[in-house]
Amino acid sequence: MGITILTDSTSEILPAEARKRNLVVIPIKTVFEDGVYLDGIDLTAETFYEKQAAAKKLPSTTQPSPMEFEDLFREAVERGDSIIAILIAESLSGTIQSANIARSNFEGEIYVIDSECTTISLRLLVELALELREKGLSAGEIVEELEKAKKRIKLYAYVDTLEYLRKGGRLSKTAAFAGTLLDVKPIIYLRDSELGVKTKVRGVKNAQKEVIRLALEDGIDTDMPIAIGYSGNRDTFEPFYELAVDTVGKIDYVSAIGSVIGAHVGPGAGAIAYYKKDC
Repeated sequence: MGITILTDSTSEILPAEARKRNLVVIPIKTVFEDGVYLDGIDLTAETFYEKQAAAKKLPSTTQPSPMEFEDLFREAVERGDSIIAILIAESLSGTIQSANIARSNFEGEIYVIDSECTTISLRLLVELALELREKGLSAGEIVEELEKAKKRIKLYAYVDTLEYLRKGGRLSKTAAFAGTLLDVKPIIYLRDSELGVKTKVRGVKNAQKEVIRLALEDGIDTDMPIAIGYSGNRDTFEPFYELAVDTVGKIDYVSAIGSVIGAHVGPGAGAIAYYKKDC
């Protein structure tokens, strides 16, 4: 009897890495006009941005079905495992709803956790779960720690435009207007399930500096892991990575942002996720 830890593909943990670490990743789907693709499985981050640039119609995303969760839950339950599913914020996706529907069909110990975040923030929470499992904590003890930890995980990001977020329904038209001015780069935040625009600055370099400044001002706990991520071309991201390392002192995880989050932020985004210091 063990503990199965499950997350979704917006955690940006690739299948090969997940297999090595005994982690189950359920893919969210990305829909183009020519078909439906499984995030991270038959659509890599690099391929996605190429398709996005060439597409006449912007791609959409769709959550896993309850049946897909049922199949994964059943495998774990038949092994006698407890299950901890750490998933994209309910405010951003219906993935948790599907998981809860599936959970209702089982009597085993199944925890469905609203991470209240996504992408590299979600990765930090999943990494903590894996670490705690390795230390021998019970499923209930791990969940208790995750519920406390998720309140400390914060994210700031710069995006090239807010149009993708607006068209995907993640931001209002009024909020998206902040990014319509020439060369203005919006700075967005994600914390406690809330996604919003923090400020806007002119130019990519200034946006990268502002993201790091805001994170430092918020209070980064450097004793905990720190993650950064990028969408699209890595070349434009390298200065952000170097700035983060020089300013913060370390970066533990670097992730290419995949198709699901990429569909909503577009190329040219960069983000940092961290644990806020305890007050």
